[in-house]
Amino acid sequence: MAERFTKSMARNMYLGGSVFFILLFLGLTMDTVRQLPQRDNRENLTEEVAHGKKLWEDNNCIGCHSLLGEGAYFAPELGNVFYRRGGEDSFKIFFKSWMNAQPLGVEGRRAMPQFNLSDEELDALAAFLEYSAKIKTNDWPPNIEG
Repeated sequence: MAERFTKSMARNMYLGGSVFFILLFLGLTMDTVRQLPQRDNRENLTEEVAHGKKLWEDNNCIGCHSLLGEGAYFAPELGNVFYRRGGEDSFKIFFKSWMNAQPLGVEGRRAMPQFNLSDEELDALAAFLEYSAKIKTNDWPPNIEG
């Protein structure tokens, strides 16, 4: 190495490093774009799921709950509630019963408000939670119970 660090040496290091990291970024981006179609759950994206997503947003469920790790941590994670509460066999029955029983009125426990959703809206919200649970997330979130 030269005794002095010249401007041209600094420029070459800057440009070489920039090119390296730009190429690295592009490679990782291409890899992600290539893998995303294998991870998504588009074949299950229905009008009912879209309606459930709208209900999720309109009622600000994310203001208390998290979904796939995003949102508030006041109430349980709902990204995997479909599997935690019965899956294909009994989730919709559980979900409707749970939502209609709110607020539980248990002393010292956080209370979920009663949203007075119709059976159709509860079915749509359950379909959205089922859709969310079937997204391949590499086992995220790591806490099963949320």
